[in-house]
Amino acid sequence: MATTTHLRKESLSRRDALPAPERNKKSTLIYEQLITLDCLIRAATICSYVNFRSEVDTTPILDWVLGSGKTLVVPVTRVATKTLELAAITNPGAELTPGYCGIPEPTPEIAERNRIAPHVLEVVIIPGSVFDQRGGRLGYGGGYYDRLLAAIPEAARIGLAFSMQVIEKLQLHPHDQLLDYVVTEDEIIAGGRGHTENR
Repeated sequence: MATTTHLRKESLSRRDALPAPERNKKSTLIYEQLITLDCLIRAATICSYVNFRSEVDTTPILDWVLGSGKTLVVPVTRVATKTLELAAITNPGAELTPGYCGIPEPTPEIAERNRIAPHVLEVVIIPGSVFDQRGGRLGYGGGYYDRLLAAIPEAARIGLAFSMQVIEKLQLHPHDQLLDYVVTEDEIIAGGRGHTENR
């Protein structure tokens, strides 16, 4: 069986190799599938990553959340504590700045002024390197999202991925958090958390 490091590296290399027009097209299809989920439609407070490098583009998702009158929350990486802090934003173009590793995140002023407690979140939209058919997820190696999700088990967790990032079964560890859904350009995969919600 391939090691976690090998799986991650191989998947990210394939994702990085996607031509931008193809990545944009697939991202649009993922967005169109995502916004059909009842848990997203019903939620008042939604946390989403802001895409970086070759990740699924979340720009239309951020716009949809704000345009629907919902509260948009974006994570802030705290390397010293290996945690994600959370802040609400209303204008991604003006309120985001390159943070840890160049990842877009709320400016220090916004992060301080608009801090959000994790338990307020109803949905968390998550990136990753590899996903599986059970809603298993392999992140980027820091465990940041696993720690956040472990603290808010009641929030719906949705991973966004290109279909090339999905395999049959990951070798998961006890701290790895299962997702409720993995949304690709081809399908919505219902994860293994016992989620019974109708789409």
